[in-house]
Amino acid sequence: MVLDDLGSSLRGSLDKLQGKTRLSESDVEEIVKEIQRSLLSADVDVSLVMELSDSIKTRALEEEPPGGTTARDHVLKIVYEEMVDLVGDSTELPLENQTILLAGLQGSGKTTSAAKMAWWFSKKGLRPAVIQTDTFRPGAYDQAKQMCERAEVDFYGDPDSDDPVDIARTGLEETADADVHIVDTAGRHALEDDLIAEIEQIESAVDPDRSLLVLDAAIGQGAKEQARQFESSIGIEGVMITKLDGTAKGGGALTAVNETDSSIAFLGTGETVQDIERFEPSGFISRLLGMGDLKQLSERVERAMEEAQEEDEDWDPEDMLQGEFTLKDMKKQMDAMNRMGPLDQVMDMIPGMGGGMMDQLPDDAMDVTQDRMRKFERIMDSMTEEELTNPRVVGQSRTERIARGSGTDEETVRQLLEQHSMMEQTISQFQGMGDGDMQRMMKKMGGEGGGGLGDMMGGGKGPF
Repeated sequence: MVLDDLGSSLRGSLDKLQGKTRLSESDVEEIVKEIQRSLLSADVDVSLVMELSDSIKTRALEEEPPGGTTARDHVLKIVYEEMVDLVGDSTELPLENQTILLAGLQGSGKTTSAAKMAWWFSKKGLRPAVIQTDTFRPGAYDQAKQMCERAEVDFYGDPDSDDPVDIARTGLEETADADVHIVDTAGRHALEDDLIAEIEQIESAVDPDRSLLVLDAAIGQGAKEQARQFESSIGIEGVMITKLDGTAKGGGALTAVNETDSSIAFLGTGETVQDIERFEPSGFISRLLGMGDLKQLSERVERAMEEAQEEDEDWDPEDMLQGEFTLKDMKKQMDAMNRMGPLDQVMDMIPGMGGGMMDQLPDDAMDVTQDRMRKFERIMDSMTEEELTNPRVVGQSRTERIARGSGTDEETVRQLLEQHSMMEQTISQFQGMGDGDMQRMMKKMGGEGGGGLGDMMGGGKGPF
């Protein structure tokens, strides 16, 4: 997840306060030094680190924790509030007609980001179009066209033209029916004079409503100078931080946001067009500190279920609470989970499941879990309609056949059937419940488990 090492380090620092009800000055000094080390190793600018740590120290020493609040929770609240203040508000992006100009160095992910943003706007009910003006990088046109096809959005480019300004003007005319125009510009390996001159000409031609700077999360301290140059040339109203799915530190990008006196608009969290998040400072920092992000989680769940239903109009998730829970229902649930993105990202959004719990898992734990789910899907693909509808008919001979057909083993087939049985029992307890009963059951399950995501991950007796 984004800034993973920073989050892990901060959580480790805060855990040293576990069990304490009062904070001494030495406790505060130690925690502030740990936070400074965490932020500096994540490439956050020194001046920002000192400003943040001074604020945390002052508040931790001067503010009285509310009654019944532990020292750890009190400091966690202060760190959370100060870091939310550091990253600032989200860039304002009204859902209305507008033109957005993208700027950034080569390799920052502008072309992919253009398609992602277009996809995001399309999901909000607007008609977007991407205009590709990069005549410098070989393959830019083809990449942009393919990405826009995947995003199912309008696209304009001219592979035979070497005049980016003319392409931008013509593109606006050819895609006049679009609500949102996203103009992708050329990048270079460094801030060269010709890059700056070209983007200034394009900016003058398209007169964008806002210009966004696209930054690779791994850019480090170099982000400061880059942000300053683009800000002085075209003005930067927002930043998209890309490649947050890797091991990037990310602090340099946060520094760049501060340098342009702007804000973060989007986060790029993967390679597909759907791997984009609207930046929400409270959720971003909440995930970083292991507190989850229910708003982003609910959006992903809603989107995944809608897409699953679009593919199979006859399937309605609410039907699971009315009749029998079949393997076909389970397969649809797993498909929806896959659409939500990498499992480690989803886990980070669940309060109590990400953060510290994730720190304790083996490095390959999520890979093992994804592999387990892929095997389950192959097994269900090898089953007959009768077996998917009524798993109880699967005896030893059918188990052997299914294992051979799916390229798995009999034990994994049995694990799938056991998993289905547990989920079926859990869902049967919800049938006929009112809202109050449902909430009590969910609370009980949160402490005891019961065939849900935890069991899918292994449940203490599975792949871990």
